[in-house]
Amino acid sequence: MPTAPAIKLRVFSLNCWGIHYLSQHCSERYEMIGQLLKEEEHDLVLLQEVWSENDYLFLKKTLAHSHPYTHYFKSGVIGSGLAVFSKHKILDTFLYRYSINGYPYMAHHGDWFGGKAVGMVILDICDLTVHAYVTHLHAEYCRERDAYLPHRVVQAWELLHFVRHTSGGADLVILGGDLNMHPRDLGTRLLLAYTGLRDSYTEAERFEGCEEGITLIAENPFINKKELEPFENGIRIDYILFKGLSRVSVKCESLSTTTGSVPGKPFPYSDHEALSGVLLLRSEEGGGARPQRCSAEPDPGLVDMVNEARTEVKVGLHSAERMRGTVARMGMMGLALLLVELVIALVPWLAHSTEHAFPRASFYLLGALSFATLLLTALLYILYSTQVKTLQGAEDQMRLAVTGLQERLQKHSQTQPVEQGRVQGEPTSTPANSP
Repeated sequence: MPTAPAIKLRVFSLNCWGIHYLSQHCSERYEMIGQLLKEEEHDLVLLQEVWSENDYLFLKKTLAHSHPYTHYFKSGVIGSGLAVFSKHKILDTFLYRYSINGYPYMAHHGDWFGGKAVGMVILDICDLTVHAYVTHLHAEYCRERDAYLPHRVVQAWELLHFVRHTSGGADLVILGGDLNMHPRDLGTRLLLAYTGLRDSYTEAERFEGCEEGITLIAENPFINKKELEPFENGIRIDYILFKGLSRVSVKCESLSTTTGSVPGKPFPYSDHEALSGVLLLRSEEGGGARPQRCSAEPDPGLVDMVNEARTEVKVGLHSAERMRGTVARMGMMGLALLLVELVIALVPWLAHSTEHAFPRASFYLLGALSFATLLLTALLYILYSTQVKTLQGAEDQMRLAVTGLQERLQKHSQTQPVEQGRVQGEPTSTPANSP
């Protein structure tokens, strides 16, 4: 049966590093990004770290003719930083905010205030339904002592399930963004294995750009080389992932990255390199037998990966429980200070004296200290209790997932010999009345 001509879909993804007063040359870089997108005219643009809504509105105005359909995902204290620009009509949108995302007292990292999330847009592209996802996971900061690894593993777990459970009915799934994970990191492997999504870098027929597709390069003037240790050349943490579903086959024709400073400019678009991929879509009639959502075939390796993820989540769970216990003990100290204050306040009344036996300045200082301790520990106790519940819930989900995968593997292994026998023409059973 003849198939329809291939549709060429150009996808762009960039972490814009748009933190005003902290990011260098922020306004100038947004002008450069807007000019690039206006000239290149990608079909779909997935941006991260667009922290200021004014910057989004600037890009929206700049790209009004080339990308008339846009959406800005709002989340957290300062927003999710996620924005989508499209040449094709956006039919629907949805945002899922990750249930765990760092610590508010780590203000110099700032991830907690960003409300990290995954945004979904449903597009109509040449009568094909495309589900496009843009996301930004928690940063690593220190690979040797990565305190956020359990958080990022849970975020990857929630991301893969969000994609799986919202991709029903899609002809094509595209996921772009800053995953803050290396290609062989647990979260990346889990995401690809569980959803069946394909990495445009490994699938591309033609690649141009930074060596090994790295998106944080040592030559970038905005990068502190110490942050890349022990990876001297850089790391690859930004991705464009894709998968054809239902009646569409898809392949990556090409992928390219920017390579540091923009020609004719003294600095690059961002501290990350931009990704630009070309996907070829081909509609296949009678393709209804293909899977209807992102899912993976039973694989023993996937069971091992989920168990590995459970181990990391348990490490984070024990850490959160330990911190909650420490905070509880601090709260008891604050309560003890308040009781001491009460006793001191009652001394003049019990002694029938009008003079306070304790210096007033010290008395008020002790009271302020005890109250501040109780307030701070109460807030931290709520924070760590929430994290304990979240990590417990994720570990329970992974435990159930392992059980389900093992059952599917068992059924698959039992049915496989029967199917092989039928293919080879061997009888699967002997009738009772046969000689």
